Amino acid sequence: MSQRQIVQVFEQYQKSRLHFVQTVADLATRPQNTEILHNAGVMPMLRSLMLDTVPSIQQMAAVAVGRLADHSDSLAEAVVKEDILPQLVRSLASQNRFYKKAAAFVLRAVAKHSPELSGAVVECGGVDALVLCLEEFDPEVKEAAAWALGCIARHNASLSHSVVEAGAAPLLVLCLLEPDMALKRIAASTLSDICKHTPELAQTVVDTGAIAHLSQMILSRDAKLKRQVFSALSQISKHSVGLAELVVEAEVFPAAFVSLKDPDEYVRKNVATLMREVAKQTPELSQLIVNCGGLSKVIDYLGESRGQPRLPGIMMLGYVAAHGEGLAMAVILCKGVPQLALCLSEEPEQHMKAAAVWSIGQIGHHTPEHAKAVATAGLLPKLLELYMDASSSEDLQTKSKKALKSILQKCTHVPALEPLLYDAPSNILKHVVCQFSKVLPHDSKARRLFVTSGGLKKVQELDAEPGSALQEYINAINSCFPEEIVRYYTPGYSEVLLQRLESYQPA
Repeated sequence: MSQRQIVQVFEQYQKSRLHFVQTVADLATRPQNTEILHNAGVMPMLRSLMLDTVPSIQQMAAVAVGRLADHSDSLAEAVVKEDILPQLVRSLASQNRFYKKAAAFVLRAVAKHSPELSGAVVECGGVDALVLCLEEFDPEVKEAAAWALGCIARHNASLSHSVVEAGAAPLLVLCLLEPDMALKRIAASTLSDICKHTPELAQTVVDTGAIAHLSQMILSRDAKLKRQVFSALSQISKHSVGLAELVVEAEVFPAAFVSLKDPDEYVRKNVATLMREVAKQTPELSQLIVNCGGLSKVIDYLGESRGQPRLPGIMMLGYVAAHGEGLAMAVILCKGVPQLALCLSEEPEQHMKAAAVWSIGQIGHHTPEHAKAVATAGLLPKLLELYMDASSSEDLQTKSKKALKSILQKCTHVPALEPLLYDAPSNILKHVVCQFSKVLPHDSKARRLFVTSGGLKKVQELDAEPGSALQEYINAINSCFPEEIVRYYTPGYSEVLLQRLESYQPA
């Protein structure tokens, strides 16, 4: 046999290996094939092919493993059990950019499924290897590494800490300065995933100068980048007053408000979330947003949105109003109450209703003027209905009850109080009667209206325990009227009159 024939045998073997691994990689793109491949014992074969002497075969084997692991956690667990990760990490340092990209894809595909699988990537030195890839020249390698680090960091604070300890944060911030748009997006996303867990992790990211670079991107034309930028700024702001103030000092407001009209739904939602996280921290930060015109922008946003994206806007109004009566009045003057009433009636989800109810309570509980704004929007019967509805969730019932009580304790608007006399259960009724006992002694028009509308008659029909708070309120109301009027509306008085009529002898 000639030398050429012998060489051909090896060439044929190489072509067969490459054909096999390419075919497996193609089959692995379809989820319905993955279980069949796994049962056929493909993992050990791919493991040996990842140690092949031919770089293209190594790379394609890594791609195939990544695609398999990407589809399900059971296949990702198979990658860990086959001990593929350590050899992958060891070979990362010496391989070309194509292999590094494929290897980072495998680490991401394994890590994304669960904290336990991410832990396996950390234990085999995967995080250190990925951080080294962030220093590569090729932007696609950096992107693949940043993405894998994000999948590890998003699970919990401990895994995020591993990513930060390996020195990823400053390198991710440098990635924000790269011209490659995909790399910018994934770097911002990973920074957001790191920041979300604890104030300490967020502070570590802030210390690398991230806020200044993120804030410069809020007017980018790329919607996917803006999503991640606003998400990262929100995750930083939510932890403390100090961090929120640093975000505000970077002059993100009022520039960010423009994006509440962005065509991209997630950009709009993330801006509203950022505003919520800043507003909840202090009255001063809420006032800053109000002074920049943020309230009317959020209320317009609520009018133009439907479903889940409304949630941060609804809660933002509640946080602003909770800080004090001046800020709550600002929400009222910007027509926030009718918009929240719309959200309450339009949104079918219980948690959305609960958020709207909470915000309404934060607006209405300050003074009689605030309570009147809520009452005249027809919201008191609605809150009562949600509280009494058996199909309402426990959280919705609790929030409805709390909001209703806190508003009633300030409400002096008689036309809004009266319908509740007929529908409210005893634990709410006592608050309604209490308010009448405060209003009626000082308002003659209200007393007249209370009689003619049937309110006084209803109060006489109430069954109150002697000596109870409710009985005291009833007595206080009765003392506002002449005794004969009170007697006239007392149940059974008509029978007394009839008896007197029967025993009456005309002169």
